[in-house]
Amino acid sequence: MQIHRSLTEDEHNTLKPNETSDRFLRACSVQPVDATPIWLMRQAGRYMAEYRALREKYGILEIIKAPELACEVTMQPIKAFELDAAIIFADILPPLEGMGLHLTFGKGEGPIIHNPIRTSADVDALHILLPQESLWFTLEAIKLARQELAGRNIPLIGFSGAPFTLASYAIEGGGSRNYLYAKGLMMSEPATWHRLMEKLSEVVGQYLLAQAQAGAQALQLFDSWVGVLSPADYREYVLPYSRRAIEIARQGNVPIIHFSTNTSSMLDLIQEAGGDVIGIDWHIDLAKAWQQLGNTVAIQGNLDPVALFAPWPELQKRAQLILDQAANRPGYIFNLGHGILPGTPIDNVRRLIDFVHTYRAPELQG
Repeated sequence: MQIHRSLTEDEHNTLKPNETSDRFLRACSVQPVDATPIWLMRQAGRYMAEYRALREKYGILEIIKAPELACEVTMQPIKAFELDAAIIFADILPPLEGMGLHLTFGKGEGPIIHNPIRTSADVDALHILLPQESLWFTLEAIKLARQELAGRNIPLIGFSGAPFTLASYAIEGGGSRNYLYAKGLMMSEPATWHRLMEKLSEVVGQYLLAQAQAGAQALQLFDSWVGVLSPADYREYVLPYSRRAIEIARQGNVPIIHFSTNTSSMLDLIQEAGGDVIGIDWHIDLAKAWQQLGNTVAIQGNLDPVALFAPWPELQKRAQLILDQAANRPGYIFNLGHGILPGTPIDNVRRLIDFVHTYRAPELQG
């Protein structure tokens, strides 16, 4: 077994100031860091009073499409907590608008696609526009956020939904429990499915690349719903298209995080599709995930978001268990196994961040 170690005192002393501050980017590249980096998915959102105040005035799409407002929301958690990365405030679904789908967010109902894809003709009608044309607002928000973050020396993450997750929303018309329409199209009309995924992989890849070119210093591909598939279906119907999107995005020369949920049984396939960092949820122990993925790729995760509602001693215990499994290895980023939930206690967020930064786990031996 390889011996894993943390940053030695000599190595810490040789780090330049910007390298110490950019511990998130160093972890993405499996380099030694001075402390475990932490950021939280959906860290800019409904659990913060500042965000809720904005939402009383604006709808979510209004905020996303106003670069100044999107930048403001991006910065809210950075100003409130000692996080190691910011993530641009956006949503995974606006790329579908540029393809010709009508998207709204119903009050309390989540996203709604009013003209979902159901036929081969629907797929043929989809446009592939340049992100600079259809998603200019997020690219501009990235530029503004980079300016805000420059003085803090905190890197900015851009992101996109993965081809499968976007396909699921586009076909179902919103969220789903069983994905009857999406999986039904995949199984009954595979040629139509492949044409759809080809288009989506191009849109996703070009969008991620444009975000890197606009200034994002890392990218995350969200495949939030791909865990509804079997490993065999993932390999045939999804993996080539996630790989294609990542190949396009890699031209931006920034680290790429590949995140998925309910995929503990096929992390090897997720890794095969690509990514410098593999994001995992709480359905697998971090130690087991590391055994599957090996030591050449960084890992991000994997606290259950509900744990943030627990009393601090319980939350601390759960965070420590994860950090002990990480064992100070290079290439680890603490995060949740999915997005932070509305109503999450602010004090628990702050205490968790401080604990992750200061705790030192026992070293793995042998």
